[in-house]
Parts: sequence; C-alpha cells; structure tokens
Amino acid sequence: MKLSVAIITYNEERNIERCLRSVCDWADEIVVVDSFSKDRTQAICESYGACFMTHPFEGHIQQKNYALTQCKGDWILSLDADEAPDEVLAQHIQNAITESSFGGYRMNRLTNYCGQWVHHCGWYPDTKLRLVRNGQATWQGVNPHDRLELSGDQQSGWLQGNLLHYSYYTREDHFRQIEYFGDIASKALHAQGKRVALPMIYVKVIVQFIKSYLIKSGWRDGKTGWNISVRSAYATWRKYQKLRTLWAKA
Repeated sequence: MKLSVAIITYNEERNIERCLRSVCDWADEIVVVDSFSKDRTQAICESYGACFMTHPFEGHIQQKNYALTQCKGDWILSLDADEAPDEVLAQHIQNAITESSFGGYRMNRLTNYCGQWVHHCGWYPDTKLRLVRNGQATWQGVNPHDRLELSGDQQSGWLQGNLLHYSYYTREDHFRQIEYFGDIASKALHAQGKRVALPMIYVKVIVQFIKSYLIKSGWRDGKTGWNISVRSAYATWRKYQKLRTLWAKA
C-alpha cells in the first residue's frame, strides 16, 4: 500500500520543514498545494522531494479537497503545515495502512501554545480524522472550521500517539489568527443569513470562557490555560462583532 501526505501552505517557512521531516522517511509521496507563497516555502518543500504545486485559494475546505485529488497513494495522510506526527503515531500509521479494513483513522492532536503543551481547555485530545483511503473522504464544514469525513457508512479506527500541533509561538500570533479566522467565520455566517443581537454576543462570550476555563479544566494548564480561555472568549466577541459590522454595511 502506498501512502501520500497532503499539505496546503501559504508562507509557511517557519513550520513546513518540521512537518516534512516528520514524514519524509516513510511516506511514498508528499503533495504540497500552495497559495502562491512569497517566502521560502517552495524551496524548502522541493529540498525534501515534495511534489509542489500552486493553486488559487478559495477557502480551507476547497484547498484541502483539491490537495486530496492530487494524491496518487492508496492512503492519504492530510496534515497542516504546523503539524507533525510523533514517533509513536508515525509507526502506527505505517502499520495501519498495511493491515486495515477501516476506511480511515482518527488520531489525537496535542497543541503547543507559546512553548507549552496544552492538555485541557477543550484542546486535548482534539481527536481528528486525518488518515483515509484515497477517494473515500472529503473535507466538509464551514470555513475556517473544516473537518475530514468518510463517505457512506464506512467505519474509522483510532491510532495511538499524538499529532503534534505547533499553533502559536507568541501572543501576537494568536491575536492575528483571531482576526483572520474572525473574518472568515463572520463572512460565512453572513452568507448564511445569520444575525446575532448584541446582548446575545455577551452571553456567548461569557459561556465560551466558562466552557474553556471551568468546564474543560483550563485552570489546570495554569497561566497558559487562563490566557487561552480569555482569548477564546475574545475570539467569540470578534467573530460576532465582525458579523454585525457586515450587516450594518449591507
């Protein structure tokens, strides 16, 4: 059985080498679909023998689905540029594609936030379907919240190990991502005709903080858990604030 790794990129020189290094010794093919990066992303990918191609970015879901169609392997491991399987997960992936009757496999994702691994706040185990048979799954959801789903009634298995996710290096990285995802999410909600009253935004913000810090035990991650919970609540505020702005301009 042949394994392809599918990755989408845009200006990922900070992350992509770690991702490629984690799979290059055992993947049969690495397919990188890039949105016209302006940094060293292409040079790094080609140095690892990746099949590098450019494609206009129409959304995370659309771009990841396009990447799937470019893969030739029997199995596809779909990764983000800031992710890398740990050694345990890498070995189980290799075992799974030779022995499996499943249509795909789920795996736990462990996120690194400003240098600390996060085990609470609803961020772990953050189980994701990422290993699938070619042609048997598609990316779905509402941008930027994409999810890979198997077609039909196929069953998925679960693999030991962790998919390491290097999310934010600094506080500023997180706030930039909040603005970026807030733009995408608010536009998607606006396109669906969704509205939200100002009092309800306050409710959603408070609920998000309580969920992250108390219900999901963010407090157990110390200062990092507090920061994540506060910024998750702020992200909720920004998303709906941007939605109200879009309706005000309509």
